[in-house]
Amino acid sequence: MEQISLNYEASAGDTHKQTVSELPLEVVQCLENARFLHLATCVDNQPHVSLMNYTYLPSSPYSSMPVIVMTTNPASKKTNNLLVNPNVSLLVHDWSSHRPPTQGRRASGGSPGPEHRSSLASMLINLNTSAISSISATINGTATLIPAGSAEEKYYRDQHLENNTFDSEGVFSFNRQPQSDLEDGGREHFVAGEEVQVILVHIRDIRTSDWKGGVRDWVIASEVGGPRINGAG
Repeated sequence: MEQISLNYEASAGDTHKQTVSELPLEVVQCLENARFLHLATCVDNQPHVSLMNYTYLPSSPYSSMPVIVMTTNPASKKTNNLLVNPNVSLLVHDWSSHRPPTQGRRASGGSPGPEHRSSLASMLINLNTSAISSISATINGTATLIPAGSAEEKYYRDQHLENNTFDSEGVFSFNRQPQSDLEDGGREHFVAGEEVQVILVHIRDIRTSDWKGGVRDWVIASEVGGPRINGAG
């Protein structure tokens, strides 16, 4: 396979920037395929990154623009950061995330030894990886903390709960009690808990990167009046 250099395409500035009213299809597919995203917040030049369950909504009764819903503990570091600085960056990708086998195991044991697979198994793995490995998307936006007990909070919480309820093949179902936070992806604790804080991210711009290092930029045209900040109109 032809090796692509790391400087395949300049990425320090805006590349092929487009202004759009909705998310590009490749970004939507990425958001629909992935299970988690990384949420970055920052206060006093101290960044903080969290792994999050999320729900993507192209629109809602409360916004004609695309939004991303998450929930967290009201006393969490990310919540405190958002109260000070609502600007966030999200990273989501649909790449295969497992580490491929290497020729030897590191002293730490972190890299598995080589696995012997049949040619058919290797072909199926390669096909599956090529099917899901497309882009990573960095999404910048403004986070709103939805007021607890409001109709808006109930709507987004219900949407988020429904999106993070999985069948027997996806880990969780309503008819089975989770045995641990790891087993249900944290759903019972971080999504369904009565005390969770609903976070709504209004998307401002997106940058995608493909496996060759090619990047593209999009800016979401703002709705009239702009997004609210921490519940304020």
